[in-house]
Amino acid sequence: MIWNELGIGGGTALIVLAALYFVVKWAVRSGIQEAHARMNGEKGRIRRLWDSIAAEGGAEA
Repeated sequence: MIWNELGIGGGTALIVLAALYFVVKWAVRSGIQEAHARMNGEKGRIRRLWDSIAAEGGAEA
């Protein structure tokens, strides 16, 4: 198997795949929430953060 060619054991491969699963799950959930907020006319978390930085004068154009 490709894991053995890379020198990774079965347990390590399982941990890596489980971590990857949860990262992708988190990213998809976060993206869906952001899209839902935009469809309802709300500003997303990142947009609110950027607007607060720009309002403080931290982002010069």
